[in-house]
This record gives sequence, C-alpha cells and structure tokens, in this order.
Amino acid sequence: MHNVSFLKVRGYDGLVRDSSTGAIINTNKAEYNHYLKQKKLVEERKSQIEQISKHSEDINNLKNELSEIKGLILQLLNK
Repeated sequence: MHNVSFLKVRGYDGLVRDSSTGAIINTNKAEYNHYLKQKKLVEERKSQIEQISKHSEDINNLKNELSEIKGLILQLLNK
C-alpha cells in the first residue's frame, strides 16, 4: 500500500492535491453539498424542458390532426 499525502492548493482553502495521482480534491463539505444541490436543480430543469418540448410536440400533432379532420368534414359537406 502506498502512502497518500495531500498538498494544499495555493489560493484555495478548500482544495488539496493528492500527491500520488495529481487529483484535485475539494475538502469543503459545504461547497460540495452546494454543488450537488445545483447539479440536481440543473438536472430537474433539463427534465422540465424536455417535458415541455414533448408536450409542445404533442399539441402540434393534435393541431395537425384536427386540421386534417376539419378538411375531411368540409370535403364531405361540399359533396
């Protein structure tokens, strides 16, 4: 097993660098929790936008179908 040590990142109190992998690690729990909340909000917003887009597409399809039905009814009335 290798010895892991962390080096402070200059200018950032909540960040350290893993000396064996070079990875930057956030040690500030409050910032991490804030990040997770923001990520969840973005995912929820994306889901809402996708739902709105789907509903809009469904509405447009219904409008087209109603227009076709109207055209067929007018054709029947004109015969």
